[in-house]
Amino acid sequence: MIVTTTPSIEGKRIVAYHGIVSGEAILGANVFRDLLASVRDFLGGRSGAYERVLRDSRNAAIEDMVSEAQRLGANAIVGVDLDYGAVGQGESMLMVTAAGTAVTVS
Repeated sequence: MIVTTTPSIEGKRIVAYHGIVSGEAILGANVFRDLLASVRDFLGGRSGAYERVLRDSRNAAIEDMVSEAQRLGANAIVGVDLDYGAVGQGESMLMVTAAGTAVTVS
C-alpha cells in the first residue's frame, strides 16, 4: 500500500478512485507521564514519553485508514492529511486523525 501526502504518485497512473478514507486514534495520557513531562518542561528538553504517544497515535490512525482503503480494493492512498488535537475533560486525551483518498494505481 502506497500512502502519500501528495495528490499523485510519480510514475503511477490513478485508474480508479474509491473515495475518502480515514482513521482515528484517541489515547489518554496518564498521571505519571504528565508528571514527568512537567518536570521536563521545567528543566527543558524533549518529552520522550509524549513523543512516543504521538508516534503511536499517528501510526494507529494511519493503520486504520489503510485497512479501510484495503477493504475498498485500493492499493494506494493519496492526499493524506494528519491532524492532531486534545479532547476530553481537561483535554487529557490526544486525538490523531488521518484522512486521504483511496485509489488504485497502475
